[in-house]
Amino acid sequence: MENIKQWFNRVTGNPEALALIGTLLVGLLVILWVGDLLSPVIASIVIAYLLEGMVAKFQVLGLSRKLAVISSFSLFMALLSYMVFGLIPLLSIQTVQLAQQLPTMLNEGVHLFTALPEKYPNYITEDQVKLIFDQVSGEAVKYGQSLLSFSAASVLNVVALIVYLLLVPMMVFFFLMDKQDITRWFASFLPSNRRLTTEVWSTVNEQVANYVRGKIWEILIIWAVCFIAFSLFGLNYAVLLSFLVGLSVLVPYVGATVVTIPVLLVAYVQWAWSSEFMYLMSLFFIIQALDGYVLVPLLFSEVVNIHPVAIIVAILFFGGIWGFWGVFFAIPLATLVQAVLVAWPTRYNAIENQVE
Repeated sequence: MENIKQWFNRVTGNPEALALIGTLLVGLLVILWVGDLLSPVIASIVIAYLLEGMVAKFQVLGLSRKLAVISSFSLFMALLSYMVFGLIPLLSIQTVQLAQQLPTMLNEGVHLFTALPEKYPNYITEDQVKLIFDQVSGEAVKYGQSLLSFSAASVLNVVALIVYLLLVPMMVFFFLMDKQDITRWFASFLPSNRRLTTEVWSTVNEQVANYVRGKIWEILIIWAVCFIAFSLFGLNYAVLLSFLVGLSVLVPYVGATVVTIPVLLVAYVQWAWSSEFMYLMSLFFIIQALDGYVLVPLLFSEVVNIHPVAIIVAILFFGGIWGFWGVFFAIPLATLVQAVLVAWPTRYNAIENQVE
């Protein structure tokens, strides 16, 4: 109890600590209270932050800030146009085709599963199979109802998407072009004693930039490698499945496990227990292993080393609060927490040494 009292006295007596706590609390409250209303603004800030690295690269090459922003924004718009008019329609077509074939895939799975009690009577019984089927059927009904609700709200989703496509690029451009003015305006609201806050932000900024850059390269590499592998084998829905595998790296450990299910299901329905199926799945698991043991250490060597348990906890916690975006930014947010914990005692030790 005495230790807690001493810690509280040190925090309340240190203006830098109070400034850091206040800044974090205000940011958290703004996201929780008005995060949904300001989601286009938040998305624009995130995209502008990601493009800032490209702007800096162009400035290193000798371009002025204005030309660097225009060049970076033009590349961003080209990529966005390709996704909206090229990639997304192709993914939509393959998604519809996969949904149409899904009943056939489920029937294949049912036949395979119902044969297990005959092949392995010592490990699974017919009663266990029936119980599992009842549970799966109940979940399928819930997902079906959710799908109908999603279809009914699809018009509103399209309208929201159009609003995003109009507002977000415009705000991204202004955030990049007027970065210095916006930063100075925002800093005017921060406490004057913010050295600890500046230290934490400097650490987080460096680590998040390294993480995002490495994660983008990881997605592109895994996506391209899987697309080439799936196409060479002639796997159905190669574009969609390779895209899902690429996106799965956003959620460490969990994503690779989840995305294996559709790849396994499509390959089994297409080839059954054939040599093509065995070769493809072997190659797929080799790609996953190379990603985890070779690519990730190379790309993220400069990122703060966070324990796997801490990453899973961060994904569960932030994903439960903010959904998809919480999962997406789970590791950067965990990096923020770690940076606070690392910088905090350092600042206190420096202050105490100065006093002594």
